Amino acid sequence: MKLVYSFLLAVTIILVAFNDAWAELRAGAAVVDVTPTQFPVLVNGGMLSRSVESVNTPVNARAIVMDDGRERIAIVVVDSCMMPRPLLDDAKALAAQRTKIRPDRMLISATHTHSAPSSLSCLGTDADPNYVPFLRVKLAEAIAAAEANLEPARVGWAVGDAAEFTALRRWIRRPDRIAKDPFGNPTVRANMHAGRNWDDVTGESGPEDPDLSLISIQALDGRPIAVLANFSMHYFSDRPLSADYFGLFSEGLKQRLAAGTDGSHAPFVGIMSHGCSGDIWRRDYKVTDPPANFSSITDYSNGLLDVALKAYESIEYQSDVDLAMAEARLPLKYRVPNGQLLEWAKRTVAAMGDRPPKNSTEVYAREQIILHERQSTEVVVQALRIGDIAIATTPNETYALTGLKLKLQSPLQKTMVIELANGGDGYIPPPEQHHLGGYNTWPARSAGLEIQAEPKITEAALGLLEQVADRPRRKYVQSRGSATAALLQAKPAAYWRLDEFAGPQVVDSSGNHRHSFYEQGVVFFLEGPRSDLICGGSETNRAAHFAGGRLRSRIDELGDRYTVSLWIWNGMPQDAREVAGWFYSRGRDHGLLPGSVHLGLGGTKHPGKLILQIGTESGGALLSGRTSIPRWSWHHVALVRDGQAVKVYLDGNPQPEIEAQLPESSGPPFAEHFFGGRSDNDSNWEGRLDEIAVFPRVLDAETIRKISAGGQGRAK
Repeated sequence: MKLVYSFLLAVTIILVAFNDAWAELRAGAAVVDVTPTQFPVLVNGGMLSRSVESVNTPVNARAIVMDDGRERIAIVVVDSCMMPRPLLDDAKALAAQRTKIRPDRMLISATHTHSAPSSLSCLGTDADPNYVPFLRVKLAEAIAAAEANLEPARVGWAVGDAAEFTALRRWIRRPDRIAKDPFGNPTVRANMHAGRNWDDVTGESGPEDPDLSLISIQALDGRPIAVLANFSMHYFSDRPLSADYFGLFSEGLKQRLAAGTDGSHAPFVGIMSHGCSGDIWRRDYKVTDPPANFSSITDYSNGLLDVALKAYESIEYQSDVDLAMAEARLPLKYRVPNGQLLEWAKRTVAAMGDRPPKNSTEVYAREQIILHERQSTEVVVQALRIGDIAIATTPNETYALTGLKLKLQSPLQKTMVIELANGGDGYIPPPEQHHLGGYNTWPARSAGLEIQAEPKITEAALGLLEQVADRPRRKYVQSRGSATAALLQAKPAAYWRLDEFAGPQVVDSSGNHRHSFYEQGVVFFLEGPRSDLICGGSETNRAAHFAGGRLRSRIDELGDRYTVSLWIWNGMPQDAREVAGWFYSRGRDHGLLPGSVHLGLGGTKHPGKLILQIGTESGGALLSGRTSIPRWSWHHVALVRDGQAVKVYLDGNPQPEIEAQLPESSGPPFAEHFFGGRSDNDSNWEGRLDEIAVFPRVLDAETIRKISAGGQGRAK
């Protein structure tokens, strides 16, 4: 009997191994029209409620189902602004009854078109009561239709550079031009589209993500089955009802890739999913005139298709791939109003009676009451793997920085991030962005989650990616180019690259473990100077943008012979204030004392020129350089102190911009160093800094030139 049992066990193991080795990837795709049949219909995407009675373009649910013999998954992208988790949970449960797919193996996301029927109550618009049950059934129908089309398949990946088609819409305002929020408080230090007026702003509040990612699925004979694209651009704007550029791009893929198919197979399905676009739009406010392909939504979509098709041609395919998927449900709190704010909200809403809100103040008053009633919620985060390709999801309008955090730390290099998936839980700005305020942070169902929601969701997604990949996340480390090598060869006491995703810690890359920290009022991962020489290759060098906060450090043993090297990028107009900003200070926190040294850039006084202050304002010397530095351009600065002598160099020029002599009675040097502001917080830096290094010795002009990469500053 034991012999028979052992034989059967061996046969079972062999059969399992055989099936695993010969498991065949299968895929199917389908499109289901989700255009409403009852009109008028409410439309999402605006501050106030609106409804329409006509259709500009159909809205669809586009689905892909994949099976590897052991796991079966579904991916659905819907032409919708946002969809609530309860609706999607119901649709998944219904689809599970009609298919062989578990609900937690289904990913359903919205494109975020602002001209689609409303299925989620948000701000001044309620969910359309007739459309929600209609959409639920259609979502299940799309998944079942894609499953019915399963056939042997292969899969491939490509990325195109579509930087021309995306840009930051959230800009940082000048400290003297802070705007008011809907509650009447001057809290808006950053907001959407402020970059339209350059005089109001100091720069963008975060990075953009130019990658147009493609997952291509073909039949084994090369016939296209589906392409899932992903891009970080909010929406173009179209007359409702409309699928916006997402629909035009999807239909364009079909026309370009499957125009010659004979109709004997299921039709090809093109899909554009929404990348991390909470702070992103198409208009680049750094340039005065938009590109020609922005003249219409059709031109924009066609231009994006050109990028996609060029990348598509480079795809290599694999058929021996397996699937994995994991899901987590996180409890999160809402930022509920305090007693005073709640009382104001109740009075405001009571005065409205039964009518809907008619302005933003009334909208946000009603939202406070809703957040107070709800207190908390649950969000869904997912990760899935298709061979060596990964997809991570967030249920939010997610900043581009969050998408980059996930892509650059994912265990798999080929990773796309789909936002507004499995729910519509509003904006999740990184915590440092809450300090700057603006629409994306105002508490409402559109942005009401706790301040730490972004790091919690990001960490959950990274953990799920590790789970499906069965390997640890990658550690993001900025590469080293020739200028970085020259800097390290000079043996700094501390070297802060300012390439962090988040604060407060500033990592010391010198090996001396002098980690520092950022104060509030700093944002991260902006484009830095000279990527080719500081990083090398095609990697983008990263920098921090200072908006009132400072980098604080302490080097106790640094004497009176030292060098400070850094790159500066000024965002303040020269006519904004007397000093455009102080970017380096050695002194004592909150004060100016004899012997302190402060380096900055002139404003109305010494316009655009380096300025050096020694000691206090009243009794100290203020000297200026010769060269005027343009706004929004990178320049290298080095301050060299040799005893009582101080020299300041600009862009590697061996001739100092400033030379000064400290008084003999200045006292011992201070241990505290401040970057991005003066020691007393007066006229702090408004702009970017990068590659900060402090050397415990006097560097010669040739070494400074090598560190400055030849002093080739460039405009942003």
